[in-house]
Amino acid sequence: MRFLLPLVGAFLLSPLCAAPRPNVVFILVDDMGYSDLGCYGGEIETPNIDSLAATGLRFTQFYNSARCCPTRATLMTGLHPHQVGIGHMTGENANANRSVPPAYAGNINDSCVTLAQVAKSAGYATFMTGKWHLAGKDQGDWPLQRGFDRYYGCIAGATHYFHPSDFRIMYDGNQPDREPKSTTDRPFYTTDAFADHAREFILDHEKGPSKDEPYFLYLAFTAPHWPHHAHDQELKKYQGRYAMGWDKLRQQRFARQKASGLIPASWELTPRDPEVPAWETLDPQKQQECSDRMSAYAAVIDRLDQKIGDVIQTLKDTGEYDNTLLILLSDNGACAEGSVLGLGDPRADRQAGTDLIRPSYGKAWANASATPYRLYKHFAHEGGANTPFIAHWPLHIQPGRDWYREPAQLIDLMATLVDVTGATYPTQFKGHDILPIDGISLTPAFDGKSLARPTPIFIEHENNAFVRDGDWKLVGRNVTPPSGLKPKRWELYHLSEDGTELHNLATDMPERVREMSQAWQQWAQRAQVYPKPKPKP
Repeated sequence: MRFLLPLVGAFLLSPLCAAPRPNVVFILVDDMGYSDLGCYGGEIETPNIDSLAATGLRFTQFYNSARCCPTRATLMTGLHPHQVGIGHMTGENANANRSVPPAYAGNINDSCVTLAQVAKSAGYATFMTGKWHLAGKDQGDWPLQRGFDRYYGCIAGATHYFHPSDFRIMYDGNQPDREPKSTTDRPFYTTDAFADHAREFILDHEKGPSKDEPYFLYLAFTAPHWPHHAHDQELKKYQGRYAMGWDKLRQQRFARQKASGLIPASWELTPRDPEVPAWETLDPQKQQECSDRMSAYAAVIDRLDQKIGDVIQTLKDTGEYDNTLLILLSDNGACAEGSVLGLGDPRADRQAGTDLIRPSYGKAWANASATPYRLYKHFAHEGGANTPFIAHWPLHIQPGRDWYREPAQLIDLMATLVDVTGATYPTQFKGHDILPIDGISLTPAFDGKSLARPTPIFIEHENNAFVRDGDWKLVGRNVTPPSGLKPKRWELYHLSEDGTELHNLATDMPERVREMSQAWQQWAQRAQVYPKPKPKP
């Protein structure tokens, strides 16, 4: 049994407590839409994740930062992405000498500590597999240098699932793994590799000299981010399943969401994206091509669920399942990048050297993935920034709980880790002042209690922003450009009644808009949203 022991180090720890400390496992998936999981209304077979949801806690509203890097920056540090230098994206391909404000430098800075560094201060072993995407070529901010004991994965963003190459290769620690090998008789596949290395780290830990110490594991899949590369087994499984088209799929998912209680009966389904054609207007050949692209996307998620199941089984086999806090979420909403109808042939475009965006499913299927919401990754509306969120901890979360309907945000994960591990968030680390966090612990929600959040929730990315205050949400597209806030672009929604953001009340309630806009501006000043880089020519 693992108990909290006093340590001497960079952080002060909470008082000695008698409760066993849990392992903590954070699983982040990439570019998955709100309705893709079975437990959130989807038809894709995700029994392992659905089981976690059924025996854990399901949030209806959990906010990410609308895109890969900013979400990872906030998840890993508990701070807003601008505060740690990733107000936009990493600088993996950028000129190191370019002149940009510090908030947009593209590399996590020294104003923060990571989840791994905080967990390590409390005596935890720390492991990571998967996508880092918080630094460029400077190894000083890679996982091993930021608190992880072991790491296997990709430092950059998207990779080829079967044939990683160029700067998007795999790394074993700090060493490049240029010709990665599979642990099975199947070809190398990133989803398999990330889960298998996570299991290896757990098993090695259980056999090692530190086996009595708890561990923190961060498993950051690239799935289901494009390219939608899938094994033949899963491709065959989903072949033909989407011949009904995206319009019927949205209706089917929306009906299941209402039946499960996820979506209130009074909410309306958003209209089809105006750029997306009605399914019946496509000729049979185009319907077949589009159906195949969605089948490939589903196949990628199916495989993801299988490998999460392998990790769960390893937790059970080692006797750690009941006292492991496992949290699962997506880094942003559905991805509409590339084209409206998608790109590529899911079988042909698995070859080495293929453009990484091929195959992808396009805006048409992303619109279905986002059901019941509108808009996508990059945007601050619900379709871009609201993620499925599951918390599972058998010793502390009772099974069969109803949906948890209070909103929460990525900033809360650092506070939650501090709470459950017994660590103390530092004010200084390695000679640098550390910024205070705004997040609150989610542990009251584990007991069915209110979070009693004292302040609103804010985000900003690519000039899109929102402030969420209770049931009210002020949100805008291109509302925060470098030239300054454009208050006339704000939209106002009362989410308990209009959760799909269809009835803009900004004109009817100018005083509420003004007050919430002022709150956003105060946060933006503190979070270093401005000054922004000038747009590229």
